[in-house]
Amino acid sequence: MKRIKRFSIWIFVLILSTAACKETKMMGTSNAATLPANISLNGKLFTSLFQQKAAEYRALCLQAYNIARYRIENYKPKTNKKLAIITDIDETLLDNSPYAVHQAYQGKEFDPASWYTWTSKADADTMPGAGSFLHYCASKNVEVFYITNRDEKERENTILNLKKFGLPYADGIHMLTKQTSSAKEPRRQYVMQDHEVILLMGDNLSDFSSLFDKKNMQDRSSQVTIFSAEFGDRFIVLPNANYGDWEGSLYHYKYNYNQAQKDSIMKSVLKSY
Repeated sequence: MKRIKRFSIWIFVLILSTAACKETKMMGTSNAATLPANISLNGKLFTSLFQQKAAEYRALCLQAYNIARYRIENYKPKTNKKLAIITDIDETLLDNSPYAVHQAYQGKEFDPASWYTWTSKADADTMPGAGSFLHYCASKNVEVFYITNRDEKERENTILNLKKFGLPYADGIHMLTKQTSSAKEPRRQYVMQDHEVILLMGDNLSDFSSLFDKKNMQDRSSQVTIFSAEFGDRFIVLPNANYGDWEGSLYHYKYNYNQAQKDSIMKSVLKSY
């Protein structure tokens, strides 16, 4: 009897251990073994964790798209031009946090070669609420123009990525990639020649006006105050703590600083008590 009892206990422990392993994998920690010992959950990993797992992040995206839908529903055309919206792609429609995690696991940040490898997969997921909103635009005959700073050589795979989710107007006419400059104003003006643009969507202030292009921290903040009435009306902002001009402005858009120099700059602007 004692032998049978011990055997039963051993089986019970084995079942619990197996269940725990399965639960760990379900919670997304199966990559923990590949995480270098010297990499902690900070920086890009921490912000990517928020983007991938925080219900609050999902809520913020849905909030932005709900407001955008409300603006379309209640918009009164001012001209006889065709109606349209202009939207950014990365961290506005497509979630690239897996790329940031992949780089962080290797102790690296953004670099063009690895980014091209990522976008060639055409495997980025959509942001919460993006698909349903764009389909709503199409149902109201509101064209969607995608103005992105992805390079021209990324065009085909970017369109393929959008088409995976059946997003409307995912074609060469409505996709305006970066050519010689990252400035988006000329491309916005091109769309506005023949279209009345109801709203603009993006995760970076330069997605809305050239007055935000390459400005320092103080100027960016001042311009936000000037444009305060536009946010939630004509400008719809999506959250992005992973990257953007908010970070570039800290370094005066000099991206060749090493991590120690960046840490020093960040510490110099942070408030404490």
